[in-house]
Amino acid sequence: MLSTIKESFHQHVNDLQDEICNEMKRIDAALETNEDLWKRKDFVGADGGGGRTRALTGKIFENAGVNTSLVHGKVNPDFAKRIGGNTDEMWAAGISLIIHPFNPRVPTVHANFRMIQAGDRFWFGGGADLTPFYPNEEDFKYFHQVWKDACEPYGHYENFKKQCDEYFVNKHRDNEMRGIGGIFFDHYNTGEVEKDAAMVKDLSKNFIKSYFPIVEKRVNEDFNDDDVDFQLHRRGRYVEFNLLHDRGTSFGLQSNGRTDSILISLPARCRYTYKYQPAVGSPHEKMMEFYRPQNW
Repeated sequence: MLSTIKESFHQHVNDLQDEICNEMKRIDAALETNEDLWKRKDFVGADGGGGRTRALTGKIFENAGVNTSLVHGKVNPDFAKRIGGNTDEMWAAGISLIIHPFNPRVPTVHANFRMIQAGDRFWFGGGADLTPFYPNEEDFKYFHQVWKDACEPYGHYENFKKQCDEYFVNKHRDNEMRGIGGIFFDHYNTGEVEKDAAMVKDLSKNFIKSYFPIVEKRVNEDFNDDDVDFQLHRRGRYVEFNLLHDRGTSFGLQSNGRTDSILISLPARCRYTYKYQPAVGSPHEKMMEFYRPQNW
């Protein structure tokens, strides 16, 4: 029973990877894909699974990573305890993606959906969140509405939104969010693994609808040097979160994941300026107001 569910989940994330990459190619005719099939060793040097990394660059999507993985085997016992396992065995499958568009009027997006088993314990995690650089509030409402509708059959939107608002936060920056949120959940387990897996697969199918209509709406908008400057500084904040606070980054590195595949989430360009502040009265100053929890 459980093995069938695990196999089905792994196949689902691989199929979703193909669907998302095909949608990106449809939008960005210049998109180039560097696919890399990789293998890993587990804690004792045995076969530990691997993954399929796709690094993408194009005219519209400056850099992106759409990755799937299936890892298993022995892990450091201390690490097993930290993630909630009751033995030194682990199994995990999932998809993780990050898309950094070139035009600063188009938001960056991140999503991941995963299933993890540690010993005889298992759980699900994932979500999707948006990081815009221009105050197009209608886009933010649209993104959240898609995920609200997706969560409606399960009654989890408010809870998952709250977890997202509280997780994707640069605590060292006075709790400033890296974007405008979305949904996020971790260690999700109702005790009915088949139903849980079906829910997570169902939610993940909404990613394409949540994001790519925004891309197509904004991709041809004009932008100026100030827009780019703000985008690059906010990307700097994105880097800070991923390197300082992101549990997925830590999990990947500590479970002997593939470093290049894990750090593919970082943008090709970013900027840091001492005590940076956007110009007073600019749309970028307005955008700063949205990096706090909102009722969408």
